[in-house]
Amino acid sequence: MREYLEIEGGFPLSGEIRISGAKNAVLPALAATVLAPGRYRFLNWPRLLDLYTMLELLSRLGARVETRGEILEVDTTSLEGVEAPYELVRRMRASILVLGPLTARFGRARVALPGGCPIGKRPVDFHTRGLQLLGAEITLDHGYILARAPRGLTGTEIVFDFPSVTATENLLMAGVLARGETIIQNAAREPEVVFLGEMLQAMGGRIEGLGTDQIRIQGVPELHPPEEPLRIIPDRIETGTYLMLPGLVGGEIVLRETEPRFLKTPILRLREAGLEIESEGNTLYARPGKELKPLKIATAPYPGFPTDLQAQIIALLTQARGVSFVTETLFEDRFHHVSELWRMGADIERDKRTAIVKGPVRLQGTEVEAHDLRASASLVLAALAAEGVSRIYGLEHLDRGYERIEEKLASIGARIIRKSYEATEPF
Repeated sequence: MREYLEIEGGFPLSGEIRISGAKNAVLPALAATVLAPGRYRFLNWPRLLDLYTMLELLSRLGARVETRGEILEVDTTSLEGVEAPYELVRRMRASILVLGPLTARFGRARVALPGGCPIGKRPVDFHTRGLQLLGAEITLDHGYILARAPRGLTGTEIVFDFPSVTATENLLMAGVLARGETIIQNAAREPEVVFLGEMLQAMGGRIEGLGTDQIRIQGVPELHPPEEPLRIIPDRIETGTYLMLPGLVGGEIVLRETEPRFLKTPILRLREAGLEIESEGNTLYARPGKELKPLKIATAPYPGFPTDLQAQIIALLTQARGVSFVTETLFEDRFHHVSELWRMGADIERDKRTAIVKGPVRLQGTEVEAHDLRASASLVLAALAAEGVSRIYGLEHLDRGYERIEEKLASIGARIIRKSYEATEPF
């Protein structure tokens, strides 16, 4: 059996939504449990497919996973496996995050190459070259990355051509157990990278420069689990997605337990588009302005406009009066949602890496297919604004990054329901 969302659009939404823990923070944090034996405890962990895939991978490596009320506990005391098989890596590219920790702790790792990605090429060169600079021997064998460092890793200077988030995280975890000093130049600055670094500090790691483009790591001989449970930071992409609702359907939205400082650029751009957004502590308030205005946006590494909000803001801009330009600078093929939005009546042209969005248009409910995680979120937003009923297929993508999305939206008035169908049902 597979599932789809059925959404009847065209109704204003008002109410409160609690933001979940960040997918892109919990996954590297779970990978970091590989670095030292012991019990790790996490609070505010999101119930997502990607999280369960990472937990399955850790279990394959020998970890014990339990939930105790709101606490997720991972015990890596008996960890002994060093392989991330393709059957798991193909479901979640973030599985490559165990490459650095396994090599650092055990001196070897065997991790499947991720393969193709629906939003473009994501080469693993930054990961493997960085480990080679740290002294690991890297070979490719029948679709697997083999890393060997029997004498351990040695600190060095690593310079990225591009501030890759996962490569920064992988090498941050590898460097923390390397002998001497490791310097990562042009490092990613995302809040999720900072969260991982702070976790490693709580484990005994010596790290400076988190949140800047130069991270300095003084290697230590061993680490230990943090003494206190770690609370996963709020998901800024989930927050940004829901912030757009008033511009699409009207109503007033309150987003609780989030972190506005992680969203300075998206909030600024949404205000430029005409939304009225206010913050108070860890709460955001959003409501529509007089008229939705067009924007010119280019995605960029943090603190720029996130590529993970590109698809959603295109859905929003179909309702803006005028012509908007949205340029994707990070991934060459992250416009799969455009063809599905066409089916709903959107007026969008493609010019290489730029989407030209003309509005406002009257979106119409229909059947659409989600091809990646953020594309699926954009289709949900569009369906909420469309006249009539939409069916959104491909929920395996949506469930990777949005916890109980239909329950959260239903709680503020959305007419949305999850339904099942036989896999042989024609689409």
